[in-house]
Amino acid sequence: MIKIQEKDNILRVFVETKEAMTKEDVVKLKELSNQTIHSASITQDPDNIVVAVIIYSLSKIIERTNYREYPGWGKFYKKIVECIDHSIKALENNDSKELGVHIKSLRSSIDKLSGKLKIYIQDVFRKASINKASRIYEHGISLEKTASLLGITLYELANYAGGTGIPDIALSKTMDVKNRIKIAMEFFE
Repeated sequence: MIKIQEKDNILRVFVETKEAMTKEDVVKLKELSNQTIHSASITQDPDNIVVAVIIYSLSKIIERTNYREYPGWGKFYKKIVECIDHSIKALENNDSKELGVHIKSLRSSIDKLSGKLKIYIQDVFRKASINKASRIYEHGISLEKTASLLGITLYELANYAGGTGIPDIALSKTMDVKNRIKIAMEFFE
């Protein structure tokens, strides 16, 4: 599942995620998600991407304190923390198969919810997937590849990325010839 070179990073991310959750540190959770998405963009590893989406989703869930009032919240939160603990142990034991089980369990814990809480948390995960897809696209991965990696439609990603201004970033814009000659002339004076 998780590539060996990424194991230490993902282990660190999970340990810091657990700590940030106990402190309800939403900013730290978002930061950890962004770190993971950067790594995932480089490796294009779907497992890293899933971890980034989960952590970002947790940040949004922790941020919305009204969720705690819904039936099933306590059980859901306890299951999430338990899955993170098991994921940390699996990473420490180099057991990628066990890690895969716990990451799937994190995602499937949503299916065990009911009522409004289930709907709200499913929506958070869907929107988190689209958000993180836009961040991968921002790192230079094609729209098609990014949508495929996150299991979202090309339309959803293009619509979201179009609204963020990501396509307008001029990363490859170069200086015109006249300005380059001027700079070169100044350099040799």
